[in-house]
Amino acid sequence: MRNLIYRVYEGRLGRQLSGAALPKHVGVILDGNRRWAERKPGATTREGHAAGAAKIFEFMGWCDDLDIDVVTLYLLSTNNLTGRKSAELDELLQIIADLATRFATEGRWRIKWVGDATGLDSKLIAALKDAERSTKHLTGLHINLAVGYGGRKEIADAMRAIVQKHAKKGASLEVLAEALTPELISKHLYTGGQPDPDLVIRTSGEQRISDFLLWQSAHSEFYFEEALWPDFRRVDFLRALRAFARRHRRFGA
Repeated sequence: MRNLIYRVYEGRLGRQLSGAALPKHVGVILDGNRRWAERKPGATTREGHAAGAAKIFEFMGWCDDLDIDVVTLYLLSTNNLTGRKSAELDELLQIIADLATRFATEGRWRIKWVGDATGLDSKLIAALKDAERSTKHLTGLHINLAVGYGGRKEIADAMRAIVQKHAKKGASLEVLAEALTPELISKHLYTGGQPDPDLVIRTSGEQRISDFLLWQSAHSEFYFEEALWPDFRRVDFLRALRAFARRHRRFGA
């Protein structure tokens, strides 16, 4: 009976979204895998992360159905690299490497790795680069895998790249100061050339952005979902999209 109610409700939400303004770029903070495992008797943390990885492919199918252009998935932050026990971190790195390999094998979506290699093992780096290389010719949905990612570091890296380019030209600090614009900084971010996210979703009930897309989300709408990521359902996603469609976007005004 509960499944029938959800299907009816899901259908109604879908009809409400027909013709609505949907986001073109969705960022997702995939939170709650560890807590999901803790609430399952006998489940390990690894099983929680594996369940979260499996949910990603289901989620990408929903995005495909709704013609969303870009999705950025926050898989591993720079803080995660130092804030987790080594055994859990090793398992998580392997799960992400397997995820990247599956993306490359399926060849359905164009993959881009956004992040820094510092602290990542060579197998994971190779898997991320291979997924990016083997799918770069694909059109349609574009997926950013944020691995070893930190928003502050991304901005610092962009600024460093700009300064280095100007130094190679022998340009003065005055010239650099004149050239430095928000557009130039955006161009040098990991996501350079992509549209900024219209909507950022965080699961698990936490209401913070945790260093995710700090620059790009300046005008994003945020949606905080109580469900843990492995439990995130299509109906939850549709509700987030309905909330987005109902908002009047003022872009900072």
